[in-house]
Amino acid sequence: MPIVNIQLIEGRTPEQKEALIEKVTAACVESIDCTPESVRILLSDVATQDFGVAGESVAKRRAAKAPAS
Repeated sequence: MPIVNIQLIEGRTPEQKEALIEKVTAACVESIDCTPESVRILLSDVATQDFGVAGESVAKRRAAKAPAS
């Protein structure tokens, strides 16, 4: 039974997550010859302040790129 753990920066729609689950399941079935019923997928949303890139949180990086109001 494959178990796939995917962490995403928050902000995806439920429809995007459903599409991801469907396509990752299909990839597992095709690549390791398992049944769709045996595939388990865990999606975890990570808050932008809890995810860092190049020494900064994603929240800080996005704030720096946002146009001034």
